[in-house]
Amino acid sequence: MVAFDLIPERVKNLPAYVPGRLTEDVAEAMGLSQVIKLASNENCLGPSPLAVQAMAEALTGLGRYGDADSRRLREAIAKSLNVEPERILAGNGSSEFLVLMTLALLEPGLSAIMSRPSFTLYASTVMATGARAIQVPVTSDFGHDLKAIAAKVDPSVRLIFLDNPLNPTGAWLTREDLKAFHDQMPNSCLLVLDEAYVDFSRRPKPDYAALLAAGRTVILRTFSKNYGLAGARAAYLVGPPDLVKNLNKIRQPFNLNLLAQVGALAALSDHEHLKKSQEATWAGLAYLHENLASLGLSTHPTEANFLMVGPIAMGADELERALLKKGLIIRSLSSFGLPSHARISTGLPQENAALIAALSQILA
Repeated sequence: MVAFDLIPERVKNLPAYVPGRLTEDVAEAMGLSQVIKLASNENCLGPSPLAVQAMAEALTGLGRYGDADSRRLREAIAKSLNVEPERILAGNGSSEFLVLMTLALLEPGLSAIMSRPSFTLYASTVMATGARAIQVPVTSDFGHDLKAIAAKVDPSVRLIFLDNPLNPTGAWLTREDLKAFHDQMPNSCLLVLDEAYVDFSRRPKPDYAALLAAGRTVILRTFSKNYGLAGARAAYLVGPPDLVKNLNKIRQPFNLNLLAQVGALAALSDHEHLKKSQEATWAGLAYLHENLASLGLSTHPTEANFLMVGPIAMGADELERALLKKGLIIRSLSSFGLPSHARISTGLPQENAALIAALSQILA
């Protein structure tokens, strides 16, 4: 077979994204009837009943294209945030916005900065454009090293990615530290504040009005985590109107499908479900923290819906394999460069209890 040699080296050398395992794949491979997934930071309560109902009612309309501009959803998001609709871009998960922004703002000779570890798609989408991904190690307590990041800023830097809370560690940037960092950024840089897990944090939130008014910040939000719509892939970006206008030019038409639009719109109005999701998450975190500690496993402070556990004496990969045999999926952080640490999402009470029971046997 003739080799296909048209792919540039920058693409060939990209690291592949490592998704969480599917429960059905694990069940089949292990010969299990039930598998519990605590690996992908999904909402343990699932989607809002209002979202499920709205999506079911929309099924008969699938013969027609949906709203190419997601107008109703964007207007509802804008109203909830008290910003202009022109600042909102709806998309197929936050990862779409990473592709759009790197495509629009980067090229060979330019660069972007992100922490290491953090969400792996920051670096790969940057490198796909031929630009340089500058990965700055996190602090000793696994948070963003803002001082080190600021020291890396030079005239080539166009984007700085900060996930807050930070995935996979759960660390949080305070309102004050974020403002001080933002204020020292040059006008040539755009700060990308990825807030996938922000609704699970009980800390004071950033001063969004001030950040957006300065015109050098983009905020990313998703319906995958707090609203339980991971399978729908609905997300939105809040940023300068001129940037949104130009990103609109290069996004795919009908990028957010009809079901995702109506589901997200309904979920946005279900404040009760969001509150229940938060309370279930916080209760789960408290339970896991206490019981993991009783097993001799250290957990790190988190403002997300997951815990980073480690260092793990047997190694995270080995622990992941041992739990898979018992029908439990967690996430080894080897792909994040932390082979002695694992990430565990909160589940329902019975799922959390099953994890602790399995770990008790494995670590005995």
